[in-house]
Amino acid sequence: MSTVEDTGAEHAALLTAARDGDHAAFTALVAPHRRALHLHCYRMLGSIDQAEEALQETLLRAWRGLGGYQGRAPLHHWLHKIATMACLRAVERRERLPAVHAEIAHLQPYPDALIDELDPALVAERREEVTLAFVAALQLLPPTQRAAVILREVLCWSAAEVAALLDVSVPAVNSLLQRGRAALRSGPERPQRPLIDYERRLLRQFVQAWERCDIDALAALLREDVILRMPPEEVEIAGRAAVTRFFATEPAGGRLDLIRLVETGANGQPALAAYLSEKTGRCRGYGIMVLSMTPEGVAELVGFPDPAVFRWFDLPLEAPA
Repeated sequence: MSTVEDTGAEHAALLTAARDGDHAAFTALVAPHRRALHLHCYRMLGSIDQAEEALQETLLRAWRGLGGYQGRAPLHHWLHKIATMACLRAVERRERLPAVHAEIAHLQPYPDALIDELDPALVAERREEVTLAFVAALQLLPPTQRAAVILREVLCWSAAEVAALLDVSVPAVNSLLQRGRAALRSGPERPQRPLIDYERRLLRQFVQAWERCDIDALAALLREDVILRMPPEEVEIAGRAAVTRFFATEPAGGRLDLIRLVETGANGQPALAAYLSEKTGRCRGYGIMVLSMTPEGVAELVGFPDPAVFRWFDLPLEAPA
């Protein structure tokens, strides 16, 4: 999704210096592309932690292999090739491909603040390509099929370029893309247009009902077919009645008022950071909940009970007083 053109005297000077061993010049050369590469790795891997590892591998391989960059394609294109291969190797190291959404144990949210470092207008236009449902659905695709979909559909590479990278024929790429598109269409629905104002109102209503421990009000905000997932656990709670029952009994034993919610954003969607009150009076980070919303109500909630992800959201591990 990088729109940076690798042209100009400054770029040429940095490239020359980097090829001569100037690491500071290399850092400056790749800096405009880091966030796009990170997001690409996240789409491929579904985990922000693993995306960071893949990004570091990408930059290391790019630094070591810069002498082989001929400049026939933009630098960001060359970097995405390296990143894609790094991600494919990372996928191969996993034990197996998940078969259903509940098995995607590695799934993590991606902070909106990092997405906005790209081009907020562009992200808003192509919002479905950053949603948690889209990223999760990608994880169910075979690795090369996943790469073909992302490179063709998101990065707008040609079939010939994808074929060269994956070392397959153009017809094979088209077949991968066709099967990938079909699989994504059969998966959970994804937001097709921004509902920003509506989402903000619904999110505020959700938080207010939560703070009041008003289970009936929470239930009224959920769609009848709402789904609750909690990676890395293989948990999938389906239906308004079942999700409402979970909220009334499980989080803090149903004492929702002991859990403080702070509004944030992830994957271009509304999200909430949860802080659990302790007997000591402290309120410590518990996890992140990402909500998918429609005009009919909340369609999906994905909870990540892992305070380690707070660092990516620039959130404190202890809620301020």
